[in-house]
Amino acid sequence: MITIRPKILEKDGKKEFVVLTYEDFIKIQEELEDYEDLKVLREAKQEEANASTVDLKEAKKELGLK
Repeated sequence: MITIRPKILEKDGKKEFVVLTYEDFIKIQEELEDYEDLKVLREAKQEEANASTVDLKEAKKELGLK
């Protein structure tokens, strides 16, 4: 979990904007990138869940390796 220090700016008594330090912005950006990577990995694993496999011995045989 990351810690950020947002500054909330109000307009007419309502929360309107958030100001972050550049360091906090980078932290959030990196967390979002990691989250996207995790989503893509999970989607790929789900798509391949029922894919057929070949054991190493068979793969070597098919490729003509010892």
